[in-house]
Amino acid sequence: MAFELVPLPYAYDSLQPYMSAETLEYHHDKHHKAYVDKLNDLIKGTDYEGKELETIIKESFGKDAGVFNNAAQNFNHIHFWPWMTKDGGGKKVPGAVLALIDRDLGGFDKFREDFLAAGAGQFGSGWAWLTLKDGKLEVTKTPNGENPLVHGGWPLLGCDVWEHSYYIDYRNARPKYLEAWFDNLINWEHVEEMYAQAPSS
Repeated sequence: MAFELVPLPYAYDSLQPYMSAETLEYHHDKHHKAYVDKLNDLIKGTDYEGKELETIIKESFGKDAGVFNNAAQNFNHIHFWPWMTKDGGGKKVPGAVLALIDRDLGGFDKFREDFLAAGAGQFGSGWAWLTLKDGKLEVTKTPNGENPLVHGGWPLLGCDVWEHSYYIDYRNARPKYLEAWFDNLINWEHVEEMYAQAPSS
């Protein structure tokens, strides 16, 4: 069965002024759709066809670049949309997640600083992550479509730092985008849901 483009969980203009309707339309309707369509084309008639998305990601990593890139980017975006919400961000972190942030990352403010630095410091396209690995939280970054799944981790939060995620609204000011995103758009409820869904090691 072919993969389908997941719908946005809100209207195009819901995240303004921090992310414009134009950005969401291009990012979701053009970029994410292209990943889904390309993935379906690439896996048709192969051993990947009919497998779960996470399985395809792990099996294609380092072997089938085209399949991996499109599968991973589909996964990343399936969660990127619900990782954002109107009136999100700030310190509205659920207790279980906040306790881990305090334990593993030196508190919320240190976590914020390190997450923004990871996103700003990723050379070229990629992602910044809050990752659960071996029972502990880490702030990580990956190039292009890579995600924590192929590095033994599970993503609790991810921010897209490909230029198409911010260039319409922020031009080349990636740090400004990251700050606006972190402080105003993060949907901490979805972070909590991802924590609940984390595979047991």
